[in-house]
Amino acid sequence: MTLTNFNFDLPGDLIGQKAIEPRDSCRLLVVNRQNQSLTHNIFRDLPDILDEKCVLVLNDTKVFPARLYGTKVTGGKIEVLLLKQLSLNSFTCILRGKTKDSQKLIFSDNLSATVLGGEIKFSLSGTELLSALDALGKTPLPPYIHSTESEEKLREQYQTVYAREKGSAAAPTAGLHFTESLLSKLAEKGVQVEKITLHVGLGTFKPVTEEQIASKTLHSESFWLSAETAQRLNQAKKADKKIIAVGTTTCRVLESQARETGKLTAGEGETNLFIQSGFHFNFVDGLITNFHLPGTSLLMLVSAFVSAPNSPITFKIFKDSLVGRAYAEAIKNKYKFFSFGDAMMII
Repeated sequence: MTLTNFNFDLPGDLIGQKAIEPRDSCRLLVVNRQNQSLTHNIFRDLPDILDEKCVLVLNDTKVFPARLYGTKVTGGKIEVLLLKQLSLNSFTCILRGKTKDSQKLIFSDNLSATVLGGEIKFSLSGTELLSALDALGKTPLPPYIHSTESEEKLREQYQTVYAREKGSAAAPTAGLHFTESLLSKLAEKGVQVEKITLHVGLGTFKPVTEEQIASKTLHSESFWLSAETAQRLNQAKKADKKIIAVGTTTCRVLESQARETGKLTAGEGETNLFIQSGFHFNFVDGLITNFHLPGTSLLMLVSAFVSAPNSPITFKIFKDSLVGRAYAEAIKNKYKFFSFGDAMMII
């Protein structure tokens, strides 16, 4: 398997530039792995598609205002994208602008920081730092989205309605399509809903390298799966319910914690699991996801999900795969792609 196997051409006007309103009015392409069929729906149709034999697993991570703009002491401008909090006053980060170790950055009269390699150490810590970041930080939209919305509006749009655990540098975008009303209708239908937490890092959306493919490891992301949730999900699986992961992030946690025996193990930690062609899914039976960038681990995950040993078809190249056909169908019908795009459900 090589990176060139995961290329496709997408017209620029199909990249979603604004949030779909209302959230559940987006389009939903349903992909059946067994009979290879593609069906067009609207996301709010989910209660007509799912039933009491289905379990939706959501990622309740919450995006924080991770993008900061500041200046160097010399006056030069700098942009910082915070990724993972390491301590009460430090984060891993990505910097845009030339810097060197021990260089001081200024963000406001009361907030400065020092650059230390791929990390940044702030002058404030704990709740004081979090309050300053909330006041000064900007929503970390992906670089392909050029929104003219206010920061207040973006913080609402680029967040799931069930977000709870602050810590993500990017939204788990498959969950952006749910509304409180839709979740209530699904519950009335008897659909079980569970929540896990995985804090999404920028690496999720980056093109992978040939070295990562060879080693079958990715960037690490922090997760938390409670004992109570694991127990309920194991009971649901034993009762032959369909476990449907909402988002590749949720899928990654579930498969990481079910690798050994096919049974979920509760825990808190980090996963660097790289799901690619030939991977056997032990726990997840269905997946709701957006349409992904070429050459990313997300595209490889969905391709693996619809291919052998998880379906009758062996994966050879993306454009000839079931997901490749689904993407071609979505492009033909002018679906919107990526973070503010439409959705796909694989069953």
